[in-house]
Amino acid sequence: MTDSLQFSLSAGELNLVCNKDWILTKQIIIDKVYLLFGALAQKMQQHVLDHTASLPADVIETSPKIARGENYRGLPYVMLDYPRHFKKAATVSIRTFFWWGNFFSISLHLSGIGKENALPVLKSNFDLLQAQGYYLCIHSNPWEHYYEADNYLPLKNYSAAEFAALIQQMDFVKIALPITLAQWEIVPAFVEQHFTEMIQLLTINFPSGEIDL
Repeated sequence: MTDSLQFSLSAGELNLVCNKDWILTKQIIIDKVYLLFGALAQKMQQHVLDHTASLPADVIETSPKIARGENYRGLPYVMLDYPRHFKKAATVSIRTFFWWGNFFSISLHLSGIGKENALPVLKSNFDLLQAQGYYLCIHSNPWEHYYEADNYLPLKNYSAAEFAALIQQMDFVKIALPITLAQWEIVPAFVEQHFTEMIQLLTINFPSGEIDL
């Protein structure tokens, strides 16, 4: 006989399953994140197009992509990738990420030739990145987004020499910044500011626009 205790609900769970309003509100919020990311994508694309002389064609030709899921570490998420050059020889990508119950974040992900080209500029801009509060991904998996000590560490934990040595030996480099969900109203300005910073790093990396990724 089936043990009914396996399927019993707590009082809180029963209250939630009987209440449809919260799940409908969740969908409204996710839709608003989509709208926000769509508006940001348009501004990002225009910014990149304005810098076509300084970025590789392979990067410029990518289009923004917005995707969603229900189970990043058990919670819903929405992400915007732009630019989104993901190739075996090189990754050059900026990802804006919304994670339910946690944060928004923006990250610059570089690997292969993209990473090698970026190393001198990242090293020379360490003081700026540190002052802005950036984090460095230390995980072996570049697709993790949570901010815990086994994944992201703040650059304030490193000296310039330590940072330079670490990113030199890494298979990929990912720097990122989070912002709390309580700061919802300033998220657009936050993303635009740091997207511009990241693009500036990339335009310095590829000053001639002639590098074939």
